Amino acid sequence: MSKIIEYVDYAKASPEIKAAYDKQADSNGGYVTNMKKTLLNNLPSYKALMEWFPLRAELLKFISEKEFAVFCHSISSENDCLLCSLYFRKELSELGFDLNNLEFSDRELLLEKYAKAIVKDANNVPVLLFDELKKVFSQEQIVALTAFASIMIATNLINKILKVELDGDLIAYIKQ
Repeated sequence: MSKIIEYVDYAKASPEIKAAYDKQADSNGGYVTNMKKTLLNNLPSYKALMEWFPLRAELLKFISEKEFAVFCHSISSENDCLLCSLYFRKELSELGFDLNNLEFSDRELLLEKYAKAIVKDANNVPVLLFDELKKVFSQEQIVALTAFASIMIATNLINKILKVELDGDLIAYIKQ
């Protein structure tokens, strides 16, 4: 798979794009992912998808880091996004979970089920699934989960459509 879009050329980038790049690098130990280097070719596109982070913070107010990673991994796997699937496998591993023996709580299974239903057929998410969600999450939380899933799906699509290359640190997770 060969990427469709070259990574942003930092030397030729506008001051605004350089500032966004530098801010991302500073917040991530000097590293900017391939997806972000692709998105930085267009600053409004980059900013739109970086709303992922404030929504993530919102979700982490009512779900755990593991539940978050399970939700994202489920969306990305169901959506056939290798890059994002591997990213969340890596995240689960870094959280201390054995990727070969993952056990899910009832909430994690519910989040997985919702994630897969959204990707499979967003027009027909079962009403019974919403009934299950409402027993665990408030309406506000269900909206936040749904909005986040939408941005996660958009991220998946960017990676798939533009054939963004896997970051080197994800390669090891292909075999796990």
